[in-house]
Amino acid sequence: MKEQLLNVLKEALPGIDFESSDTLVDDGILDSLAITTIIAEISMEFGINIPFDELESGNFNSVDNMLMLIKRCKK
Repeated sequence: MKEQLLNVLKEALPGIDFESSDTLVDDGILDSLAITTIIAEISMEFGINIPFDELESGNFNSVDNMLMLIKRCKK
């Protein structure tokens, strides 16, 4: 699932090194527009709806955090 997520992220937001940072939002690498793009892309790719209470910046700080978010939303 991680490779699938990385492919989606790299296609949606080329030029961002998602693999080497665990503070993507905190460091300003991802802004609100990028997060909105990620939400749309992972919702379509993984067939999930992300609840409003999961829209915290920490859920988008790293690929691993995004994976945990996807797993929670699939349940």
